[in-house]
This record gives sequence, C-alpha cells and structure tokens, in this order.
Amino acid sequence: MANLSSPSPYLLILTLLLLYFLIHISPLNHNRLTLHPSPPTNHEIPTQFPPAPSPVDANSPTPTAAANSVSNHVKRKNKTERIEEELARARAAIHKAIRTKNYTSDREETYIPNGCMYRNAYAFHQSHIEMVKSFKVWAYREGERPLVHSGPMSYIYSIEGQFIDEMESERSHFMARHPNEAHAFFLPISITKIVDFFYRADPFHFPMLPIFTDYVNVVAKKYPYWNRSHGADHFMVSCHDWAPEVIKEKREYFKHFIRVLCNANTSEGFIPTRDVSLPEFNLKGHPEYSLGPQRIGLPPSKRTILAFFSGAAHGDIRKRLFEYWKDKDSEIQVYEGVPKRKNYHKIMSQSKFCLCPSGSEVASPRLVEAMYQNCVPVIISDYYTLPFSEVLDWSKFAVFIPPKQIPEIKTILRGISQKRYLTLQKRVTQVARHFVLNRPAKPFDVYHMVLHSVWLRRLNIQLPLNIF
Repeated sequence: MANLSSPSPYLLILTLLLLYFLIHISPLNHNRLTLHPSPPTNHEIPTQFPPAPSPVDANSPTPTAAANSVSNHVKRKNKTERIEEELARARAAIHKAIRTKNYTSDREETYIPNGCMYRNAYAFHQSHIEMVKSFKVWAYREGERPLVHSGPMSYIYSIEGQFIDEMESERSHFMARHPNEAHAFFLPISITKIVDFFYRADPFHFPMLPIFTDYVNVVAKKYPYWNRSHGADHFMVSCHDWAPEVIKEKREYFKHFIRVLCNANTSEGFIPTRDVSLPEFNLKGHPEYSLGPQRIGLPPSKRTILAFFSGAAHGDIRKRLFEYWKDKDSEIQVYEGVPKRKNYHKIMSQSKFCLCPSGSEVASPRLVEAMYQNCVPVIISDYYTLPFSEVLDWSKFAVFIPPKQIPEIKTILRGISQKRYLTLQKRVTQVARHFVLNRPAKPFDVYHMVLHSVWLRRLNIQLPLNIF
C-alpha cells in the first residue's frame, strides 16, 4: 500500500492563491457602473472636452484592467473593452491637440476653424476628426411606423424627422453594423408623431409618457445595453415642445439618459451637462420641399434695416416686444406676421441684426434663419441653452439682450460700432455652416454638430470593462 503524505507546501500556496483570485478578482465582483460627467466651468457651457487621461491612465493598465490581467492573457478583449479603448485614444488625441495647439489627422482636412468663434478650436477640430473616424451609433429597430422610424420632414418640427431619417439611412457613416460595436444607442421614436396620432383623437387621455417608457422598457429587456449604462449612452431626438416631459414620471430611471431637444429650457429640467440643444428648423412642405430657405446673403453695405422680427405674439417675451416695437419704428421693424407683398427672408437679408425672441418655448427657427441670411442674431431669452454651446462661443458672433431690456433695443444696437458689427457679421458667415441641413450629411453641418454634442457626452462616461 502506498504511504499517505501531507500536501506539498507549494501546492497549498497555489491553492490559496487560486482561492484569492476567485474571491477578489472574479469579474462577477466588478459590475458597477462608473460615470464621469465633466462639470461645466459655468452654466453656459453644457459639456467641456473630456479630461486628459492621467499618466497612469495613458501608459499603464487601469486598476480594473490590472485585476483582470490574468484572464486577458488567455482570452481576447471583449467588445466593451475595445470600445472603451477607442474612446480613450480619442480623449488622448483631443487633449494632445489642446496641449500642442494643433490637430492631427490621417486624411486631408478641408476646414480649419477660425479660433475666435470656438471655445477651443483645436480641441473641437480634433474631436470632430475622432468622431468621424470612430463614432458608431446603433439605432434600435424595434417598433413600427408611424410612431417609430419616422418623423415630421417639413414645417416647424422638421429637424426631428430629418435626423431620424438620416440616422437610419443606409448611407449614414455613423450607423453601427451590430449593437456590440456601437458607442451610443439611438431611440428612433418620434414624439411629434405620437402627439399628432393620439392627442387629436383624445386630448384628455393622452398616452405620450407611457408609450415612450414602454418603448424603452422593450429594448431594455431585449438587450443588455440600457441596463449596462443606466441609459447614459442612449439618446433621443425631438423638436416638439412637449418632448422634455417624457421623463417626468420616472426621473430616476432616466437621470442619465441624453435628450436632444429644441426646447432646451433649463427652468424646465433641461440639464446642459447631460442633454443636447437642437436647432429648430421650419422647412417648406408640399409642394415646395426644401432643406432650408434661399440664401440671399447681402453684403453689410446693403443692409439698410437695423433690426427685424416677424412672428406670432405668443409668450410673454414676444408680447413685451410687440408692446414696445410693433409697427412703431422704421429702424427696428417688428411685425406680427409678414407684411403683404414682402418677402420674409429678403427682409432678413437686408437687416443688420435679426431679433430672436423666445415664444411659448425658448427655441425658434429664427436662429437658423438668421444664420442662413448672414444676419447677426440678437438673443432675447431666459433659460435658453443655445445649440452647440460646448464648442461655440456665442458671445463672439451674437448679441444678447435680456427681456427686461426690450425697451432699450434700439439704443443697445445703435451703440454697437460699425467695426464691431462687421466683426460679428463676418463670424456669422463663418459659423453658419454648422446650421446648414444637408442630405446626405456633410462634415461640420447641423447633423454632424448634433452628433458631435452626443459624442462629447459619450466621451465623458466610462462603462465597466468586464461586461461581454
């Protein structure tokens, strides 16, 4: 009979090490989401460019990666790890551009931004390069028309339908081939279509909130992506006035969810560090479909009108504007509706300044229309987060007049020197390309700018690395 002997001390040590690994380093113990929102330096800046990786982050494994180093030797990196590594490289490239005051690209670029209109021109340009190079979005395929996968293509809420249609187009450069390769997830549900379909049928039992929440629940149960990030890498796009309301009954559930909204009103729950401000368009419909107004663009020397506004009298700000200026001054031309035998966009092109007062909601198409006519926008609003404020410095090409100073509009605008006006107007012509709608989309146009705003917010979160 063989003699029984005590276990080898080497075998005992190996067993203890294996037990330690199973208890403390197992992927099952690393299932917590870590969010890293980048705080704004002030309330006007929705999202700063992502913080530079520390030397440890840039040159050596993170604590989580180090803990899983044993398993990384015997298996390929999972999809989430590869996605987060791509984002880390993008962050590093952006911060290199900030540090060196230069940008780098593997392709020839045709647009070099004028720095004065941007919070950081080098960071923005490098960030756009990185976005075009790597950003992929998965548009959920669940749901049926008309409420999902379609939206209004003309009139006041048209940017909503145009974005959905471009995002889901097969020619979209940003469409992911599989959800596992996506950096962000798009919910192609149209709030405007829900309102049109249900509100008119029964305005007293209006199911906008349950329909939207049910759609999110469907994709959250079918796929792991919503629960993986608590919705922090998911976004919706809507221009309807009521769109901000979709989260009001479940604010905790949606607290990380990105809402891309025309109604970017901070007094009504819009969070600039999380949400995205969407420019509002008023596109022509049948039979004269268009992607924007005719660009007349008269030179400054032929702009004989000091300021112009034409629109409906809804909202307290416009009522105050009409009280002081409606049909009362040849230099400050304010009308309730377009005068007969006059062309709205032609008058804009003849004006130095275009008044952009908020109406019932903070946003209006006049901001975009002013850009099309190279007219210096005059922002008259409270609580409005302007589109693309994370990269554009609106003070460099727009004028801000608080609603309480509406009686002083003429004095304020007359007080702007000709030299200052020419500078503002020139800068408007340079940033106007960011408010142009193209189909298919082109670099630096409004579609790219909206996606870039989402891209920045995606750069500012980090998913747990040990999930599929």
